[in-house]
Amino acid sequence: MLYWAVVFFIVAIIAAVFGFGGIAGASAGIAQILFYLFLILFVASILMNFFRRAR
Repeated sequence: MLYWAVVFFIVAIIAAVFGFGGIAGASAGIAQILFYLFLILFVASILMNFFRRAR
């Protein structure tokens, strides 16, 4: 998932360089959503692993 966030971020940068503002904005928004989703799942995974070992 982090890979796709980076891909959309790179697409947004390339689109912004060539002047495609709408595509750049959409790609940046998708990259941001995927990045935050990755962070939430990562923290949930760490917490589940911590509580599983505590038993």
